[in-house]
Amino acid sequence: MARYYDIILALIPLSLLGIAAVLIVAGLPTVTAIPGGALVATALIGHALFVNGPQDDVEYTAVEATSNSPVVNAD
Repeated sequence: MARYYDIILALIPLSLLGIAAVLIVAGLPTVTAIPGGALVATALIGHALFVNGPQDDVEYTAVEATSNSPVVNAD
């Protein structure tokens, strides 16, 4: 079963090449079509990093960090 990041990794080159190819076939010059595909690929990367960013599987809170840490005495 493909997860979100697997799909994103497949869509990055697919969008870059596919959208650029469609725009070239539609009559746009290559110099315009490639940045168009790159813009969509960059948006996918930005969404994967900042909107739906990677998270740890384990919940970690500050209370757990302070209760399990050893007491350090400077004296």
